[in-house]
Amino acid sequence: NTVWAFATAGVAAEALFGAMASAAVNRIGDFNPQNLANTVWAFATAGVAAEALFGAIAGAAVNRIGDFNPQAMANTAWAFAT
Repeated sequence: NTVWAFATAGVAAEALFGAMASAAVNRIGDFNPQNLANTVWAFATAGVAAEALFGAIAGAAVNRIGDFNPQAMANTAWAFAT
């Protein structure tokens, strides 16, 4: 939710996003579909590149795609297309 808030506010705090990306990769298995969608959306919206995070989210999303609601699926697809 932290990176979502910063992205929504239009603040790309690079150090914060970098720290959050590293932490998120290590805990990606704890994320539910909405957490995955919100996180990848926030990074895409803020224009912050995080290849390892996007890779981890992609893998987690593929494994749990049946659990995504339409909004989470759309936000995730948009983030990867951006």
